[in-house]
Amino acid sequence: MALYAGIDLHSNNGYYGILDEADHRVFKKRLPNDLSVILTALEPFRPDLVGVAIESTYNWYWLVDGLMERGYPMHLANPAGLEPYYGLKLADDQHDAFFLAHLLRLGLLPEGYIYPKAERPVRDLLRRRMGLVQQRTSQLLSFQTLVTRETGQSLSSNRIKQLHDADVAELFQEEHLVLAGQTNLALIHFLTDQIRALEKAVVSQVQLKPEYELLLTIPGIGKILALTIMLETGPIARFPRVGDYTSYCRCVEAKRTSNQKKKGQNNAKNGNRYLAWAFVEGANFAARYCPQAQSFVQRKTAQKNRCVAVKALASKLTKAAYFILRDQVEFEVKKLFG
Repeated sequence: MALYAGIDLHSNNGYYGILDEADHRVFKKRLPNDLSVILTALEPFRPDLVGVAIESTYNWYWLVDGLMERGYPMHLANPAGLEPYYGLKLADDQHDAFFLAHLLRLGLLPEGYIYPKAERPVRDLLRRRMGLVQQRTSQLLSFQTLVTRETGQSLSSNRIKQLHDADVAELFQEEHLVLAGQTNLALIHFLTDQIRALEKAVVSQVQLKPEYELLLTIPGIGKILALTIMLETGPIARFPRVGDYTSYCRCVEAKRTSNQKKKGQNNAKNGNRYLAWAFVEGANFAARYCPQAQSFVQRKTAQKNRCVAVKALASKLTKAAYFILRDQVEFEVKKLFG
């Protein structure tokens, strides 16, 4: 008898529901987040379980890894893919668990990718690096605003990174402004040191796989961004078409149309935000050092604005990356920009 399980996981417990082929409920119970208790409860059903569905929440690692190591066939439900069904669900944990099991039984479960456990820690370290880079950018912008507001001058990010406390004291006359600027600067220097430490740790633990080394031929993509793309993408074969990959990188417009008219906005957060950030970073670097990319951004900026232009360039870079990884060819600027 084939069985299908669904898990509604929370911070300290989860609700477990199991259905048979006829959609009859054969098990339902709330269990604490204790792997030994969960394994004991599920063991009588293990030989007949065709699959176990769990929604991709922030804390799924330990449970999915633990069940997979015991031979359970796990399926990670994509929350964004479940949105069309939300109106059909009742707002309690039991129905949520059985709803996942029901979708799994029907073959309708929108699934996410279960990233290999061994590579996950390094990937998550690069995600932490991204967060630190964003925090440093926030401090840089704060300092630039302070300088422009109080002095009318404009300082580049690279110049700010080279400043010391004494330099800040020369910029401002009022002691509280000096303190504010020195606080920004201290945080910038601290975050820079931490970013470098994370980069060193990542490079010492993982190298670009041969099939991903060609990413370095793309303008704006250096070693750290290439590693980020590699670890976030996984096997490129899991994306059947280039549009699937570009969409996963959040580099396509999220809109809903009917009768060739825009009727609303779809889920703009559907996809991988870390890949979105990596390709936007790459686009910003490409716009500085690649003449063709610079011209493209200038034309788009004149039509719309720079943010739209950089995102459009990032979209083009995702397409280039897809074909480079799929076909194992080097980047060709004429193919991307004509």
